[in-house]
Amino acid sequence: MAKEKIEQLVEGGKASAAPPLGPALGPMGVNIGEVVAAINEKTASFKGMQVPITLEVDTETKEYEITVGTPPASALIKKEAGIKKASSNPAIDKVADLKIEQIIKICKMKEDDLLGKTMKDRVKEVTGTCVSMGVMVEGVEAKEAITRINSGEFDEKIAAEKTELTAEELKELEVEKAKLKAEIEKRRTEFEAIAKDVANKFEKKSAGVMKKAFIDAGVPEEVYKEYLPKDSA
Repeated sequence: MAKEKIEQLVEGGKASAAPPLGPALGPMGVNIGEVVAAINEKTASFKGMQVPITLEVDTETKEYEITVGTPPASALIKKEAGIKKASSNPAIDKVADLKIEQIIKICKMKEDDLLGKTMKDRVKEVTGTCVSMGVMVEGVEAKEAITRINSGEFDEKIAAEKTELTAEELKELEVEKAKLKAEIEKRRTEFEAIAKDVANKFEKKSAGVMKKAFIDAGVPEEVYKEYLPKDSA
């Protein structure tokens, strides 16, 4: 029984017959519309994320099997946090805060791909990814959250694999989101003031010298690039 296999990245719930998927399916002789619909049904829960899928087709019967992988942990973290991108300066600027339940939820979705042997190990692994993204966990920096995980503070929730948040926890999360948003806006205003000052002082210098001055002043790239000469941005 000969089989053909294709592997593709598709947007969750939004695969289409357009390239590259459509042309890859064409030579297989399957009903492209039917396959695309099946892929979208299987990936609907990953809306807004790129999802790896594998399609195996029996070359004789045209029967097919779709296997859906999971997006990277970083993509799942962004989805849970409701953010579009990670922090460009994670050591200083925090962009979101997750509850331990949300970390556990991600661990369950990525269970087969994570290295940790136990749920606690996997929780620490995903929390470690939060460190490099500027995402807090339980109101503290992710590094500190790992220390608290090691101390056993969340053992009960981890053992129970708790993924649902209570009404009170959801309320706390919304308060923290509002607080972080205000802090981010304040930090950006501060960085823009510094960037303007640097740009004025180095306006007659080369773009390279100006860029170094921005970096030395601690201004993130997403802010200082707006102040670089247009021909060097």
